[in-house]
Amino acid sequence: MSELTSPTKRRRNVEWPTLGLIILCYALWIAGLFWLSAVSLWLAVLVVGVMAAFHGSLTHEVIHGHPFANRRVNAALVWPVLLLVIPFARFRDTHLAHHHDAVLTDPFDDPESNYLDGGLWERLPRPVQAVLSFNNRLAGRLIIGPIVGQLAWMWSDLRLMQQGDRQVLRGWLWHIPSVVAVLAVVAVSPMPVWAYLLAVWIGLSLLKIRTFLEHQAHEKARGRTVIIEDRGPLALLFLNNNLHVVHHMHPRVPWYRLPALYRANPGRYLGCNGGYRFRSYSEVFARYFWRAKDPVAHPLWRR
Repeated sequence: MSELTSPTKRRRNVEWPTLGLIILCYALWIAGLFWLSAVSLWLAVLVVGVMAAFHGSLTHEVIHGHPFANRRVNAALVWPVLLLVIPFARFRDTHLAHHHDAVLTDPFDDPESNYLDGGLWERLPRPVQAVLSFNNRLAGRLIIGPIVGQLAWMWSDLRLMQQGDRQVLRGWLWHIPSVVAVLAVVAVSPMPVWAYLLAVWIGLSLLKIRTFLEHQAHEKARGRTVIIEDRGPLALLFLNNNLHVVHHMHPRVPWYRLPALYRANPGRYLGCNGGYRFRSYSEVFARYFWRAKDPVAHPLWRR
């Protein structure tokens, strides 16, 4: 897929919709911690969890160069990692590597692939296979997905650090002050730390809905990326990244322009991805809540 940086009009100096949502996200997060948690702790946990997930979506926008042209300013805007467990530098590096479309879903070269190499899968103990098989259902992705994904990512990064990769080590070390700052704010709020950790789990689970089937195994790279034509709350939470093939074809286009691009020529995008489409997230839940969409072992990949 080719990168078209300006398919509509020239980018403005400041993308106000994105900047406005970043400010709103922090405002609602603070309100959840300091005001709502004193009124209803469980409602506060839900609101803070949604804002943590939303912050993850906004961080994704920052990684792609929004809302300012200056990358350091953009990074500073999302420096407090509300989800705690995702270092910005590692998210940035792995996600940009993921945008090399030729290796999408590759168990080794795509850092965001949910598939395993078939040989590795066969060598795993049965209990581990059972856990990963449950994780390949949407229900499993919501319930255990956050811990499965986090452990897999940290294990991979630990191996890279053991091999002497200093960039990975720096990414995790720079993450520590951010975690300390967020937890310091939580500590002086009415919300207990355990409740905030529950909110983090909710935020990570919500993001797993988006990543559950945004890519599939396909012989052609252009057929690996989904379109979900949802225009509801989840589309807003994910900043239109449900139109995923549009994002992959235009990775520098801001979130608020993606729907117009798709509406202008849906046949182009569906022709590109071979019709890999769902009408809504309701359809995704109905089909795959209790049923696995894919095997854990990549069905097409060959070393």
